[in-house]
Formats: sequence, C-alpha cells, structure tokens
Amino acid sequence: MSDVNKTIQKWHASFKKGTDFDSWGQLVEAIDEYQILARQLQKEVQSTNSSDFTEEQKKTLAKIATCLEMRSASFDIINSTPFSSTVIKNVLTYNKEFPFDVQPVPLRKIFAPGEEENLELEEEEDATAGAGSTEAFPPRAPGTLLPRLPSEPGMTLLTIRIEKIGLKDAGQCIDPYMTISVKDANGVDLNPVQDTPVATRKEDTYIHFSVDVEIQRHVEKLPKGAAIFFEFKHYKPKKRFTSTKCFAFMEMDEIKPGPIVIELYKKPTDFKRKKLQLLTKKPLYLHLDQTLHKDS
Repeated sequence: MSDVNKTIQKWHASFKKGTDFDSWGQLVEAIDEYQILARQLQKEVQSTNSSDFTEEQKKTLAKIATCLEMRSASFDIINSTPFSSTVIKNVLTYNKEFPFDVQPVPLRKIFAPGEEENLELEEEEDATAGAGSTEAFPPRAPGTLLPRLPSEPGMTLLTIRIEKIGLKDAGQCIDPYMTISVKDANGVDLNPVQDTPVATRKEDTYIHFSVDVEIQRHVEKLPKGAAIFFEFKHYKPKKRFTSTKCFAFMEMDEIKPGPIVIELYKKPTDFKRKKLQLLTKKPLYLHLDQTLHKDS
C-alpha cells in the first residue's frame, strides 16, 4: 500500500472516530478529533513539497476541513450524510461536485503551541500612523461564524455582539479579526472555534466589528470554571503570517444581558488564566453587548 493511501486511511479512521464520539454524545472528544483532522488536512493543502494530491484534490480536502470546523453549527453538515467518509476515502478518484456549498478554509500558517511567540519580536510600531483616520477594509473571507442553536424549553442561549476593540495602534492593524472560543478550566475546547469576518472599519484608537457571535452551547450546560475567549488577530506582511496581538476573556459570572467592557491581555493566549499580563495601562478595552435568549 502506498504512503498516500495509508494517509487517506488514517484520515478516514480519524473521521470515523469523531463521528462515533458525536453519536455517543461525547462532544468535547468529537471536537478534538474533528479539529485534529482539520489541521492535518489544512497542512496537506498548504504543503508545497507534496505531489501526492492534485490542486483539485487539495481543494476538496480544504472543503472537508471547512465542514469539520463548522460541524457543530448543527449536525446537518456532518451527520446528515456519510459524504465526508466517502470523499476522504476516495479523494484520489472523487470527481463529483462537492455535496455542500462551502468554501475551502482560508489558508493560514499553522504553528505548534507557542511557536508564533518564539519568532522574532514584533517590529516597533509607529503609534501615530493611522491616528485620527477612518478607513473601510476591503472585502475578505466571510469568517466562520455559526448560526444560533435550536432553542430548548427552559434553556438559555447567548449572543455576544462584538462592538469594538480599543488599541493604541488600531490604524496600523491589517485584516483584523477575532477568534472566539469557549474553554473549560483546563483550556479544553467546549465548542467549535469561530472566526469573525475582517473588521468593518477602524477609527482613531478603535477597530469596529459590530458582529454577532452565537455561543454554541446552552448557558446552563457550560461547566463551572469555563470562560469565553476573544483573540484579536491581524496580518503582518513583513513576516507573511497572521499574528495574535492580544486576547480577552469573559467568565461565567459575567454572563448577563447588556453591554460589558473587558480588559485586554498580552499574548500568548493563556487559556488556563494562570499568568495574565495586561496589554496596556491605558483605558483601552474590548466592548461587547450580550443578549440572552430563553425559551420558556
């Protein structure tokens, strides 16, 4: 058996393992399997040294990665049909139209944990550049925001509107967006990770998002010690990769309807919240607005 066929068999087994966890109701384990497989597929798609797959086959792999990342929006994408199993297993000969109308996951540099922070220090930024300007960003990839979950009697869903973030060098940030994740006390993902679209505009010391994020679990089902994380990311053309600039988080006792302002912390993102350092002493924050939806 060739190496490429062994790789495909490994992907297929990983997908089967993830769907088994889904069917057993083990959401955290299923998410882990899907995210690992999505990263493996993305790595293959981005590889410049591999000639095992054609460009069309890589495009199919990228679309599968998109479905894996979106899968918990509802199980329709993954569980309504065994398409992914079929497509992965037969990716070398698959020549039909992809079963779902999705775009490949936008290519992004893949880092090992902590690798990004070990690269050269960020260049000195000109704090005055872009100050006082208002600028619209060009259209970019639409992000990976997910729709609201179906309502359940007596259960509460949370919508978080990301209004804006305050940064001293807001005018210099290229293609800024937010990555939103929900972690338990040990930093393990409880929900699929979501990316906002690129911000709509920047003005003075603010970058405006004005976008709603639907948290993919009922509030009552969030475990004690969980937190919702917001990672601010932007593109660094000199280094040719997207970097995390800072992060913020909201703990369970902060979930209540209405506006909230939360502090910004220096990278790397500390999902366990053990070693936190404020980004700045200036009064610059992440501005959010929460809406709770309860089906009585």
